[in-house]
Amino acid sequence: MVYFALAAAIASEVGGTYLLKFTDGFTRLWPSVGSLGLYVVSVFLLAQIVKTLPVGLTYAVWAGMGTVAIVAVGVMFLHEKLDALTVLGLALVVAGVVILNMKSAAH
Repeated sequence: MVYFALAAAIASEVGGTYLLKFTDGFTRLWPSVGSLGLYVVSVFLLAQIVKTLPVGLTYAVWAGMGTVAIVAVGVMFLHEKLDALTVLGLALVVAGVVILNMKSAAH
């Protein structure tokens, strides 16, 4: 159940970040409300998750997988370009999350 909540926290954060593109610097009401609302949901879920999982692991997975997901969303829906350096950076983020997971599993 905690990993479902973590996936929902990541999805909420990615949705909030996606909506930032449409807030026009928080001058458009509904995209702004949606973005901020999704961020609140994400942080609320994180607060629940850290009751069970280590905070460092939780944040690493949330931030790392959120980064990978928002880059994918940007490429698919916002017509952003994906280049070799971006792919390398994403691979390093994923490697870092995997290493932290391995460390947490060992304890």
